[in-house]
Amino acid sequence: MKKIRSSKYVKEIEVQGHLIDSMILTRIFDHIMDLQGDFKVKEFRIGQGKNDYSYAKLAVYGKNKSHLSQILNEIYSAGGISVELQNIQYTKITKNSVLPENFYSTTNNPTFVYLNNKWIKVKNQMMDKAIIIDPIKNTAVCSMLRNINKGDFVVVGEEGIKIVPPERPREGLDSFQFMSSHTSTEKPIQSISSKLARDLVSIKKNKGKIIVVGGPAIVHTGAVDVLAQLIRLGFVHGILAGNALLVHDVEHALLGTSLGIDVKHGSSTHMGHRNHIVAVNELFKAGSVKKLVKSGKINSGIFYECEKNNVPYVLAGSIRDDGPAPDVITDVVEAQKQYQKILSNADLVIMLSTMLHSIAVGNMIPSTVKVVAIDINPSSVTKLLDRGTGQAIGVVSDVGSFLPILLNDIKKMSKTR
Repeated sequence: MKKIRSSKYVKEIEVQGHLIDSMILTRIFDHIMDLQGDFKVKEFRIGQGKNDYSYAKLAVYGKNKSHLSQILNEIYSAGGISVELQNIQYTKITKNSVLPENFYSTTNNPTFVYLNNKWIKVKNQMMDKAIIIDPIKNTAVCSMLRNINKGDFVVVGEEGIKIVPPERPREGLDSFQFMSSHTSTEKPIQSISSKLARDLVSIKKNKGKIIVVGGPAIVHTGAVDVLAQLIRLGFVHGILAGNALLVHDVEHALLGTSLGIDVKHGSSTHMGHRNHIVAVNELFKAGSVKKLVKSGKINSGIFYECEKNNVPYVLAGSIRDDGPAPDVITDVVEAQKQYQKILSNADLVIMLSTMLHSIAVGNMIPSTVKVVAIDINPSSVTKLLDRGTGQAIGVVSDVGSFLPILLNDIKKMSKTR
């Protein structure tokens, strides 16, 4: 590569953290070289112990102002900051839900803004959002476009922003650093299940929060009873799903079928094609899931256990829903708000065979939340990772096969504690 260090377009940046084992510095080098830039390492200090930070200062060179700006944007996203600290730039919004051309778009990594000569942590961190700041109160918060109001101050440009990328856990490898590849059909399911079970038991013991995002395949594959047990045992603190999971769960509780197929025997049933409509009809007759449970018409299932154990759930509707059933939110904006409430302060999110709901949830949580996505289709997990939820661990497995192994591991670990 032709060196361009003689260029007048140069900027000194610095980065601090576990630069080597978390490959932060490597990613910065890759960004510079991929964009045909150049760099010179001016200072590099390696941490002496596993808990010590390393530090690097680089001179970064671009061919012109625009080229250098492009490189710096990638470096800032990877955790680098300018040596010459500048307060963030911001501008006042003149029209509701309309951002300026050069607004700053967030990542899902912890973010700080340099405001009034000090670092301020951005609250409610999510990806692909704007940052609203209050220069008087010294506060900063992520905000969706629709929530931007006239008179708000919104961050513009890239200067004065510090991003903290995910780092390799100091305690060593766990289920979230199990193999170098996040998604693979060759990962040993038993080992992953054991590690995930250990995390679940630990989170429950420490009174943390575990959220399940589920699709109807949970019912189709015969995993209803397992998930119901996990709810009953206190390992689920919220469920996010759509109309289909509710309808097929109720169909299973009423008739033992899922889309008319006998779940226990795997055989079709007479007139089974109408069974899911029977479930919707029963929900409408009762008026809600809670009332259906109280009526005694169902005494098992995922949402039966949610009602019995006061586990909250949010059901987001779609255009293809039958019904949709009562309790399903058909206003997508309202559903999104309710999803965010359930996800607040989550420690772990388990995604079970639902690509669209999983990607939606991934967009709502910071990278500090652990995510495990279990799906028989590798592309579903890959799409989740490609859309920014880089901390997710993908388990390529049928949920009907994986969940019983996980439940068994949890029970074993719970007995030994």
